[in-house]
Amino acid sequence: MQTQSNPKTQTQQSNVVFTRTKATKSGTKESPNWVRISAASAIALGFKSGRFTQEFEFGGINLLLNYDDGCKSDCAYCGLARTRPGDYEDKSFIRVEWPLVETDTLVERMRLLEAKLTRLCISMVTNPYAFRDTCTITDTIVRNVRTPLSILVAPPTLNRAKLEEFKTRGVDMIGIGLDAVTETLFRSLRTDVPAGGSGLSWTQYWKIVSEARTIFGPWKVNCHTVVGLGETDFDLIDMFDRLVSQEIFPYLFCFNPEPDSRMGSTPKSTITRWRRIQLAKYLVEQRSYKVKDFEFSNDGSLTGIKTPSATELVAAANDGIAFMTNGCPGPNGEPGCTRPYGSYKPSESYRDYPFLPSTTDLQRITSELELDGLTL
Repeated sequence: MQTQSNPKTQTQQSNVVFTRTKATKSGTKESPNWVRISAASAIALGFKSGRFTQEFEFGGINLLLNYDDGCKSDCAYCGLARTRPGDYEDKSFIRVEWPLVETDTLVERMRLLEAKLTRLCISMVTNPYAFRDTCTITDTIVRNVRTPLSILVAPPTLNRAKLEEFKTRGVDMIGIGLDAVTETLFRSLRTDVPAGGSGLSWTQYWKIVSEARTIFGPWKVNCHTVVGLGETDFDLIDMFDRLVSQEIFPYLFCFNPEPDSRMGSTPKSTITRWRRIQLAKYLVEQRSYKVKDFEFSNDGSLTGIKTPSATELVAAANDGIAFMTNGCPGPNGEPGCTRPYGSYKPSESYRDYPFLPSTTDLQRITSELELDGLTL
C-alpha cells in the first residue's frame, strides 16, 4: 500500500451557520477568533524567530483550538490534561510551545505562503464549543487556502452528522488520537480521572473511527498510536494490522513525558524498542506483513520477524521511510505533515525524522535496531 494523493477538489459549502452563545470576557483570546500553532509552524510562517537544528522544507501547519477553560479531558500523559497544573494557555502539548495567533492573521499568512505549504491540520480539544469553532475555522481556511486540510478530532464532541459536516465543508482527512492501543490501557489512562468525571469512551472512539472511514473513504482516516504507555509490542503490531486491513493509516508516536502530568516521571521506551516498532509498522503498512509474521515472547515483546532473508529486513530499514515522521500526505502524496519534536526534545537525537534519513542517519538507526537475531 502506498500513500494516497489528495487531489484538490471543490466541495459545496454547507448552509449551516453557527453562532456562539457562550458569554466571553472582553479581550479574551479564544477560538474561533484565536488559535494556537505549533512552535515549528510559528517559525515556518514567520510568527516566531528561530531555526531547526537541521534545515529542511517544512510545510505542515498545525493549529490547536484555544479556550480559557481548556480541554475537558484528563488523559494521564497529555500536556493539556485538565488536572495538570497551570493555565491552559501556558500548557505545552507534545512538549513544545504553541503560541497564540489571531485566526484571520494566520489564514492570511498561510494564503501568502501557500506555495510552500503541504498540509494543514486543526486539532480539536474536548470542549462544548469545539465542533462549531472548528467548522468556522475550516470555512475560513477553505475559502482562502487550497492546501489539503486535516482535522484531528475530539470523538466525545462528534457524531456521524458532524463528521459529514466536516466532509461537506472541505475537510480532506480525519485523524483520531486513539493513543492507547488496548481497551484496558485506554480505560486506565483516559477514563479513570482523579478529579471526577466519566472520562473518555473506548466505544465512542471506535464508533467515530468506523463512521469516519465510511464517510471519508480508504486511506483518508488515521489513528494515532503511542509507544510507551504500558502496551506490549504485540498490542501495537496487532493494532497496525487491524487498522491497515481497514485501509486506515496507523500513525506512530513515541511517548514523551510532559512535566507535572500524571505520567510525568514515566520513562520513554528504549531507542531499540522504538526503532523495531517503527520498522514493524512499516512492514505491515507498506510490505503487507500481518501480525502472524512476527513472533513474541510470553510477555508480548517482539522476538522475531518471519522474512525470506535478513537482507529483506536490511533493505526495508535502509530505504529510511520507516523512521520518518508519520503524518498526513501533501497534495501529491508526498509527506505533508512532517512536524519535528513530537517524540523527542530538540536537544535529543531524532526519534522520527522530518526528512528522509541520510546515509549517516541510517548507520545510526541500523545500530539502534539491533536486527541480529530478529530474522526467522
